[in-house]
Amino acid sequence: MEIGIFIYDNVEVLDFCGPFEVFCTANRFTEQHINVSLIAPTHSPVKARGGLSVNPHYSIHGHPKFDLLIAAGGIHTGIIKNPTVLRWLAETARHTPACASVCTGVFLFAQAGIIDGKKVTTHWSDVSDLQHSYPELEVIKNQRFVVDQNFTSSAGIAAGIDMSLSIIQSKFGKGIAHKTARQMDYDWLP
Repeated sequence: MEIGIFIYDNVEVLDFCGPFEVFCTANRFTEQHINVSLIAPTHSPVKARGGLSVNPHYSIHGHPKFDLLIAAGGIHTGIIKNPTVLRWLAETARHTPACASVCTGVFLFAQAGIIDGKKVTTHWSDVSDLQHSYPELEVIKNQRFVVDQNFTSSAGIAAGIDMSLSIIQSKFGKGIAHKTARQMDYDWLP
């Protein structure tokens, strides 16, 4: 299973590190190999919130084919104005069996026009903005994550861990998801 997590300057650290940890930890317990990589607009280091510098594995200009593509949230107002990123996201999502977002990462998919009509969620403080900016979405409040066909979105930050564990459960079963949560010492209630 090939998983790509899209990151960019001012990305929220736990938005990408939480899912990254879940999938890497689950890989210890599955027979099917799970490979997780970070994708960025370029090969240059990404400066995450709080000043953490992160080296992406790939740029949007060259990466493996994904089974799951996740867009992390953060201060997204600049990245959603990047037409190159939006074209890449739309094209990659079309050829990816499943996509997901953590927190405000949903704004990237919405701006790229590839989740119109879907039920989605985001961080509680961004729900109104998402509803106002993208009226074609059905925004769900007060839910840790929302699944609509092949698109899953999560609320803020730590909810991305719950979403990722749920994806593990749907792909590999409840036992693997529980082993993963236990190994992470994470109190998960599916």
